Amino acid sequence: MTATLIACSHGTSDEAGRAAVLALVDQVRQLLPGVDVVDAFVDVQDPAVADVVDSSVAGGSAVVVPLLLSTGYHTNVDISRAIGAHPGRAVATAALGPHELLADVLVDRLAEVGAEPGDAIVLAAAGSSDPAAAVDVAATADLLASRLDADVSVGFAAGAGRRIADVVADARAAGAQRVVIASYVLAPGYFAQVIAAAGGDVVTRPLAPDTRIAEIIAERYRAGVGALSA
Repeated sequence: MTATLIACSHGTSDEAGRAAVLALVDQVRQLLPGVDVVDAFVDVQDPAVADVVDSSVAGGSAVVVPLLLSTGYHTNVDISRAIGAHPGRAVATAALGPHELLADVLVDRLAEVGAEPGDAIVLAAAGSSDPAAAVDVAATADLLASRLDADVSVGFAAGAGRRIADVVADARAAGAQRVVIASYVLAPGYFAQVIAAAGGDVVTRPLAPDTRIAEIIAERYRAGVGALSA
């Protein structure tokens, strides 16, 4: 029996954010016909990931793919606990980032807002108390910088690391005529609002939905199926 793909996102009360995630998951379903793709959440929305894992493994096996851009508390605690009760029948994959395709999406989002050579670019992430999350975001910044052939600074809306507004202020103090914030969040919601209010001259829209992100999810799922079979 084919393993269920549990698409586990953070959860949000923002209607536009919910719609963006649902659209992304629908794109995954189109890429993986024949695979049961179900939604789950670590916060705010139901059903909770632990409950979805429990019900999914009752009839087979499950692969939890975090619809999260970096590792952090939710991957290391919430999702790990959910699969921990079902060894051999449920696995969790890596977060979506860092990934080459995410950097490609970021480049396109910057092009949409007219980012130009000479603009100061700030990659703005939600943030986490887990230092590993900052490492993941820094890796994404490096991927983006290599595509732009320009420096990319990093700021965070919460958690460890420098706040986005401070990074923007530093760019202006260094002489930047225009600061463009690249939103490194999947969907509209609280963190997207914090990023939008951080003082950039231009702010890109969130990343989802995008078929390239759906491709990452499908890639993670296939790796998880391989881990179940190992």
